Amino acid sequence: MRVHREILRSEGLSDLPTPSGVASSGDQDIWPGRYRSIVDLEHHLHLNGARIVKFFLHLSQEEQRKRFIERIDDSRKNWKSSAAALRERKFWSQLMKAYQACLSATRTVAWPWYVVPSDDRNNTRLIVSQIVLATLEELNLRYPVASPARVR
Repeated sequence: MRVHREILRSEGLSDLPTPSGVASSGDQDIWPGRYRSIVDLEHHLHLNGARIVKFFLHLSQEEQRKRFIERIDDSRKNWKSSAAALRERKFWSQLMKAYQACLSATRTVAWPWYVVPSDDRNNTRLIVSQIVLATLEELNLRYPVASPARVR
């Protein structure tokens, strides 16, 4: 986690350089390798017949706040709320920077990210469904044609 580096340390991983800017033993910049692994996985999946479509559903901080309050107020949605989610809101700007870094590092010409504004759920669903539909149409799928011998 770029934002919660203590989680990386507890896993034996770190991305924190020393004050001199040089990684010390046990501290290394793991992010380029992780991003490369994502791109490599997408390439592997593509080579094996998968079509990659990546969405980042971007919710504004204000809309996130509204939805959080709705979850607290609606007893049917309380289960979606947690104190941890509330604490995470303090890291909004750091999380946005981490998302930007990841999206930039893992976008390719072949597999771009679709950043979809998500404050309006219906509009979000429309945008995503249009992209999925266009992607399926590009595949030019057809029912298989049986040979005359097979038809008999």
